Amino acid sequence: MTLPEHIDLSSGWPNPALLPANLLRTSATEALSNPSVKDTALHYGADEGYDSLRTHIAEWLSTFYQPCAPVTAPRVCITGGASQNLACVLQVFTDPIYTRNVWMVAPTYFLAARILDDAGFAGRLRGIPEDDEGIDLEFLEKGLQAAEATAQQDGNTHPVGHDPRVDVTVKLKPARPWRKIYKHVIYAVPTFANPSGKIMSLRRREGLVRIARRYDALILTDDVYDFLQWSPTPGGPFPDRACVPRIVDVDRYLDGGPVDEWGHAISNGSFSKLIGPGVRTGWAEASDKLVYGLSQTGSSRSGGAPSHLTAAIIDQLFPTGITAHLQNQLIPSYASQYHTLVSAIHEYLVPLGVTVYPPGAVSGGYFIWLKLPEGLHASQVAEQAQEAKVRVASGVAFQVPDDPSDTPAVFGDHIRLCFAWESSRHLTEGVRRLARVLERMKNGTVTRTQ
Repeated sequence: MTLPEHIDLSSGWPNPALLPANLLRTSATEALSNPSVKDTALHYGADEGYDSLRTHIAEWLSTFYQPCAPVTAPRVCITGGASQNLACVLQVFTDPIYTRNVWMVAPTYFLAARILDDAGFAGRLRGIPEDDEGIDLEFLEKGLQAAEATAQQDGNTHPVGHDPRVDVTVKLKPARPWRKIYKHVIYAVPTFANPSGKIMSLRRREGLVRIARRYDALILTDDVYDFLQWSPTPGGPFPDRACVPRIVDVDRYLDGGPVDEWGHAISNGSFSKLIGPGVRTGWAEASDKLVYGLSQTGSSRSGGAPSHLTAAIIDQLFPTGITAHLQNQLIPSYASQYHTLVSAIHEYLVPLGVTVYPPGAVSGGYFIWLKLPEGLHASQVAEQAQEAKVRVASGVAFQVPDDPSDTPAVFGDHIRLCFAWESSRHLTEGVRRLARVLERMKNGTVTRTQ
């Protein structure tokens, strides 16, 4: 077979060959042929979403995560996917005047920043560094303390506060029974993080929940890669249970449970990485109170939850179709592609001085995060790689934008590679091309920035 002219190791997209078109076609036929389904699916839906899918998702999550108590349908609402739901969470549970900051684990999922900007938090995004266990809790708590001190000084502690950015007194969003305005938002991808691929330890998750309770912060986690996990050893087993409790589960049991009926964590799930981004359907899980409030977002109240027809089609995949697709097709294929990419990295890039972080007890997700040899800059590497017809993602893209801290986390010495989009054969060739680029840059053949 002829190798492709361009190889894409940058885009965090699923391989089209792995998308379950046949399963969806069968599901769509059933949904549109069965009167009891189609008459509901083609009409306006409930604010919380397609009820049968909520029930099936609750059972599915209970089996996979094994939380302290089963997930129930009232803890779940259907969304238009993780990105759309992030915007809805911000609409309901934050106020751009009263909510102090949004704290993002860095390196961060860069596309979330635009959503936060749209919600009024431009200039108030703060990066939190991570180590091998995940989020740096000491750094976060110091930042929260400083933010609270600033809010006290500015008088921004009451439902009417003075915005230091403008010389007017402004009101918060009016009180509503279905919402609570949190003082802070903490955003993270705690399992198989994008881009670092790290798994936040249980100890750090528990510490994070305690901090969120102390400072009245809402922890918003993108739990979109959790189901894509496998052994770090080629040929090893495929775990069928979550490797660590979600933060939303930790908030259910820790120290006797949530401190109020709202809780301090919400899990953002999506079918984009499991079925296909085009379905634009996901789910959120949190306390009954928080989930109901989320369902009252104005856009949901105007006709019901998004993706209502698609939700009905996806529902036909339960209880066996979705798990069979994951276990028989998606996970084995992505595991093979992951091991192929890791093998190529060790063969072609590590001898050039590239650092690949060791895997934990479980591998998964979409990405591998690499540190470049000393003296090479990620933006320059990405530019030269593009000329060599291989795309990689510069670590600069994953910095928290406009972070005003004295020592913002910068990642100009890192790149991200995705193993989900290209086939195994193309992954190896892409790494070969990248190795040739790095070798030329190390030898000074290519002019590079420092």
